[in-house]
Amino acid sequence: MPSHPLPPLNRQFVAHFGEMGSKWGINRTVGQIYALIFISQRALNADEIAEMLEFSRSNVSMGLKELQAWRLVQLRHQPGDRREYFEAPADVWEIFRVLAEERRRREVEPTLSMLRMALLEEPTSDEERHAQQRMREMHDLIDRLMKWFDDVQRLAPETAMQLMGMGATVTKVLTLKDRITGAKGKKVGA
Repeated sequence: MPSHPLPPLNRQFVAHFGEMGSKWGINRTVGQIYALIFISQRALNADEIAEMLEFSRSNVSMGLKELQAWRLVQLRHQPGDRREYFEAPADVWEIFRVLAEERRRREVEPTLSMLRMALLEEPTSDEERHAQQRMREMHDLIDRLMKWFDDVQRLAPETAMQLMGMGATVTKVLTLKDRITGAKGKKVGA
């Protein structure tokens, strides 16, 4: 039994993050370690994490290495203590930004690269021409989304939050613009 058991609300959050981790492409242990660090009032060392979550020290060490590779935890040192302590960035917008950048680097950029290479190939059949056209559509959408995301990333967090809160309002303005200009049947943003 841990000497510092987690309060029920904290345990619920940690358990949920573990469950969601597998849906996000990380293992349950890493998700739970991150959740604990995220909600902690202070930086935690690996022994504390292992004790609170009742995990082996080796599992915690591997999880912390993965979180460091994703840049989701920061290493801290305490004066007079040789152990390493870990904390999550305080700003949730910064966490989102780092996570999005890492996912982009690991998942989106290799896909865009593959699509670019495929679009440079000369199709030799109708089947390949059709496939290449579909790949072009996919490339163009992903490329446009990444350019938009880059623009959003350059905004101050407060401005980005305001922009996100304006979703329905922006849609109404664009619909009104289409009515005024006579553009019918177009999807917003097309």
